[in-house]
Amino acid sequence: MRIASLVPSLTELLVALGLRDRLVARTGFCIHPADALHDVPKVGGTKDVNLAKLQRLAPTHVVVNVDENRAETVEAMRAWPQPPSIVVTHPQAPQDNLALIAQMVEHFGTGPGAHPGVAERADALTHALQTELALTQPASRPARKVLYLIWRDPWMTVARDTYLAAMLARVHWLTLPDVHGGATGARRYPVVQGDEPWLADVEEVLLSSEPYRFGAEHLAAARALCPNASARLVDGELLSWYGARAVAGLRYLREIAEAPSR
Repeated sequence: MRIASLVPSLTELLVALGLRDRLVARTGFCIHPADALHDVPKVGGTKDVNLAKLQRLAPTHVVVNVDENRAETVEAMRAWPQPPSIVVTHPQAPQDNLALIAQMVEHFGTGPGAHPGVAERADALTHALQTELALTQPASRPARKVLYLIWRDPWMTVARDTYLAAMLARVHWLTLPDVHGGATGARRYPVVQGDEPWLADVEEVLLSSEPYRFGAEHLAAARALCPNASARLVDGELLSWYGARAVAGLRYLREIAEAPSR
C-alpha cells in the first residue's frame, strides 16, 4: 500500500494507527505529528492539490473528506490511467469517529497487504473514544447559546449540521444561527453580517485558533458583535479535528465548558 492523505485529521489518524511507513503524500496542512511527517512529500493544500506531483508519487490509496477536498479533485484522480482507490470520509459528529476508525481498519488493516498492528491500535483508540464520549454528554448541563467564529472580514461561523456544532452540542452548547447547511458547500459556514437579530441571544462567543488565528486583540470586536455575550479564545484543532484528536478534543471540551466565562 502507498497511501496519500489529503486531510490533516486523517493524516494524524493514519499515523496513530501505525501506517506512517505507508504514507507517500500529504498536504501542507498535514502537520501533526510533526516528528513523523517531516519527510513525507507535500502535494499542495486540501483545496488546491498538485495532481501532477501526486500522480508521480503513485499512491494506491488516497484518503479524502467531503468537506475538506473538492469533488473535481477526486474526479481527476479517478480519470488517471491507473487510478488509486479513493477512500471518502465524512464524519459529521464526534460519535462518527467510531465508524471512521472502522473504515480505516477495513481499508488498511484487513485482507491481503494489510498492515500489521492496525486492528490492535484501532481497538485501543476506539476504547479511548468510547470512554470520552460517555463522559461528554449534554444531560445535566445547562443549554448555552454560542457563536463559534472561524473567520473575520467577513465574520464566518458554522451551521448546526457541521462536525464542530455537533461537538459543541455534546456539552449542550447550541450554535447560532440555528440553520443547517446541507451535506456540502458554503452554506455550512454562514457569513455573519453583524445586524442579525439573533446576535442579541448569543451568550458566549468562541473565537477559534483556526482556520483564522484569532487572538486576544479580537476579543473586543467579538463582544461588540454580540452585546450580551462574553468571549473567549479556544483551540480550533482540538474542537474540529476528528480521528485520533477527538479523544483529547472531547476532554478539552469538558474543561472549557466547566471553566468560567469571561
